Amino acid sequence: MADDIPTLRRILKNCRTIAVVGLSAEWHRPSYFAAKYLQQHGYRIVPVNPKYAQVLGETCYARLEDIPVPVDMVDVFRKPEDLPPIAASAVAIGAKCLWQQLGVMNLQADALAREAGLESVMNRCVKIEHARLFGGLHWAGVNTGVISARRPV
Repeated sequence: MADDIPTLRRILKNCRTIAVVGLSAEWHRPSYFAAKYLQQHGYRIVPVNPKYAQVLGETCYARLEDIPVPVDMVDVFRKPEDLPPIAASAVAIGAKCLWQQLGVMNLQADALAREAGLESVMNRCVKIEHARLFGGLHWAGVNTGVISARRPV
């Protein structure tokens, strides 16, 4: 599993088109919050959820195989037991990385992805890792732009 800082930094720097499997259109869901953050930081988000036609202004696809553009990373917000077929689809579409979100770990999917040459990250949040490694993390999970311990007047 790729979990050292240089590898995570490289993945987040090079994987600019991210298919988010299980992306919800509900603003309060973690998948929406994470995808919106990434979109605001220059990533192209491709929603994958058969429930919606559009999320975050992007066309939503029912399956990874339906996406008409190359995908660098498959970021998964699904139950661990749902991961093996998603990993197989990530391999089939030529993704470079399979990212299992915070709280999601499936060793079979991890092995499938790595055997096919994909980078694999488990049990980590793309948004948190991006903010941690590229300077956008704050106690509230957002970048306030303030570089001081003093409260603004």
